[in-house]
Amino acid sequence: MKIHIMGASGSGTTTLGHHVAEKLNVPYWDSDDFFWVKTEPPYQIRRNSDERNTLCKAALDSHTDSILGGSVGHWGDGWENRFDLVVFLWVPPAIRIERLRKREFERFGDVIFTDPDRRKSYEEFIDWAAGYDSDTARGRTLSFHRQWLQNVSCPVLKIEGDTTIAERMALILDVIKA
Repeated sequence: MKIHIMGASGSGTTTLGHHVAEKLNVPYWDSDDFFWVKTEPPYQIRRNSDERNTLCKAALDSHTDSILGGSVGHWGDGWENRFDLVVFLWVPPAIRIERLRKREFERFGDVIFTDPDRRKSYEEFIDWAAGYDSDTARGRTLSFHRQWLQNVSCPVLKIEGDTTIAERMALILDVIKA
């Protein structure tokens, strides 16, 4: 079974994806690993879309069962038909943004405040993420995700609210068993 776990940045797609993959003993991939060229600092150079799609499809096709976390809605035609289950996570904006602030500090430390370029990138990222629900973000927005989900050819499990990983896991496992 191929599962796509998607939602806003900070909604828990990566965390949940890793837990589900471990529970099911299947590989997990994050769309960011295909979208971005590895750089230091990270997330500076976008990968060419053809190369990104080829790499991601090859990873998914290399296993019968796998999990892809992130968002592939803007990646072109066909992505809405590549999965057996799509899990959509929605978390209230204030909780998501607080999670992102904490995560970014844990990942990168004081440099996101002390280095002018890194501070600018951090603030732009937080502003972008905060625009998800109000549809002011570039690309990934709640209305776009809702629209994309209407075109998905497989079952969609929507999990809304600040639920625990255990609660989310139980919902996913119930759908898989059914």
